[in-house]
This record gives sequence, structure tokens and C-alpha cells, in this order.
Amino acid sequence: MRRFIGVGEIEDMALGATVLGAGGGGDPYVGKLMAIEAIRKYGDVELITPDEVPDDAVVVVSQMMGAPTIMVEKICSGLEPMATYDEMVKELGVEPYAIYAVEAGGVNSTIPFILGATRRIPVVDCDLMGRAFPELQMTTLGINGVKGQPAVLADEKGNTVTVRAIDDRWLERIARQATSVMGGYTILASYMCTGRQLKDFAIPGTPTLCEKIGRTLREAREMHADPIAAVLEVTRGHRLFKGKVVDVERNTDGMFVRGRAVVAGLDDDKGRELVIEFQNENIIARADGRALCTSPDLIMSLDMESGTPVTTEGLKYGARIVVVGMPCDDQWRTPEGLAVVGPRAFGYDLDYVPVEELAATEGGR
Repeated sequence: MRRFIGVGEIEDMALGATVLGAGGGGDPYVGKLMAIEAIRKYGDVELITPDEVPDDAVVVVSQMMGAPTIMVEKICSGLEPMATYDEMVKELGVEPYAIYAVEAGGVNSTIPFILGATRRIPVVDCDLMGRAFPELQMTTLGINGVKGQPAVLADEKGNTVTVRAIDDRWLERIARQATSVMGGYTILASYMCTGRQLKDFAIPGTPTLCEKIGRTLREAREMHADPIAAVLEVTRGHRLFKGKVVDVERNTDGMFVRGRAVVAGLDDDKGRELVIEFQNENIIARADGRALCTSPDLIMSLDMESGTPVTTEGLKYGARIVVVGMPCDDQWRTPEGLAVVGPRAFGYDLDYVPVEELAATEGGR
């Protein structure tokens, strides 16, 4: 059955994608507005499954790269996705069969729908992370040996840069430096792959899951139900901590947003303190010297009353939040996945333990 994504679906998808963004992925409001404008102007976008992509067809990612805080003040022109797509077509010598998302995140889940609307091509119901991660090489294609290049970057001024690197770690380094020079964020076309590779290595159903999470959160509010409980049921998540933000350290170095948030416990967690450390996305949450959740599992702050996800750039002193942990896709729990996105990959001298195991231990404290 053919399925089309319109304005209502984008509204829910942007909200749900911010939950799966693990604190990063960019401002959902910006990405949502751009996608809605494109859909209203050009029409709804067809959403297809990976199985509907021919094995020999070419598909391409469209995404944002950079520090999410910068997009709050420096808005996209709206033309960058098309600029990178057109340059990628020149590089490949062929029109892609479809566009897909690199990750779940407020901006990066909706950017493909801008291209889908303006270029009238389908968007594939999949992504390469099942959440958001801060670096380009942190993809399920990457851990399976599929390179994310050539990659084309564009800024809001009209500059474009094409990168061909020896591997994806070098792609990350070069593209990150170019992004810094180009103003702190860029839009990329990258991770060209075949339909066969997409079927084998992508995470299917992520945009649909984002939409389901957003719809669940919206409907829970409308019915005056517990929105956090509703989100946790959909995501198989766990409540980790409830408290008030008492300190936030945040530094934007032109490439990443790095920092930490300190949360003083409330109710059952009164007298305890939680520390969340982030690099664009939340990487580790610790209380009483123990990890409650670490990458690659998802750590997300939700507003205590509304359940609205609070991104790392949105954390403010005095905010009352519930910190939740959600299990990642199984591909990240393999040795290959943990080598790229486990705690040690981010510099923490800590072995990965699945959030459900940590939650069971914490529940018995």
C-alpha cells in the first residue's frame, strides 16, 4: 500500500524524532518548518520501505552536520538540501532512486522530506542509527564496511564542498573542519549506497517509529494521560531519574556542543544527584558514582509535566525533567558497533552494560 507523508505526519515525526535524538539531532522546530513549507508547496511525499527499493538502485542520505546550538540563531536558507543533491547527482552521474535519513533527530529526520517534496522522489522508511550520534562514521553502513562518500556539503551562502576521503573517520575530520569554516553547520548529501546494502544494513522503520512516538505523546496530552509513561511504553524505555536542573555547562567549539548537566533529585530521587555528559547527544548519565545509562543506548530528558523532549541546547537551570533511558538497535550492541559508539569510543573508561540491565540493578538499590 502506498503511503504519503503530509503536514500532520511531519508534525508528529519531528516531535518523536526529538525523543530518539538522545538530546541532539538539531532543533525540531527548524526542521519541521522547512519540511512543512516544502510539502505545502510541492505536495505530500511518498514513504517507501527498504524492500521496495530495487537492489541495484542508488539511494542517498540528506542530513545536517554541525553544532545544534548554531541552528537556533543561524537559520537555514532552505536551499541547502537541493544544492547538495544537485552536486551529488553530478558526482554520481545518475539520479538517486530515493532519499533517506542518516539518523533520528529533530532536523535530520525531516530534511529528507524537503528533498522528497521538491524533487518528487520517495523517502525510504529507514535510517543508519536508530537514534542520533555526533559523528559521520557512526552509522550501521559504516560498521559494515560501506563508505559514506563522496559527500557534498553546502552552507546557506551557496558554497559547496565535495569530500572524498580514505575512510569515514577522515571524512568526519575533513567535513567537520569545513563545516566550522562554513559557519558551524552545513547540509550534506552522503552515504550513497545500493538498495541491497540498504536492506542488509539500515535500520528499518525509524521514520514510522518517530511518527508513532510523536502521535503517542500528542494523544496522551490530549487525553490528560501520563505522557512520559506513554513514551516509555512505545520505546521500551526506563525512567532513570527525576529532578531539577541545577547547573549546565555548555561549550560550542564550532564543531560540537560539549558539556554536562547536573540534576538535583526530586520525589523518590530526593537527596541524589544525576550528571549527564553530552557531545551534541547525551553520552552518559551517572548518579551516586554509577552509570544509569551509556551510549549507544539513548538518554533523553523529558519535561516533567508535558513529556516534551528537552535537547542539550534546550537544557536550562530550573527545568524539571524526567531522565529516561531507551535501548538502542541490536547492531550497536555488537563488538563492531561498540567499538565505534560504546563508552570507550567517547573516552570513558567504562564497559557497556545494556540499559535494561542497569535499570534492573538500580531498581533494587
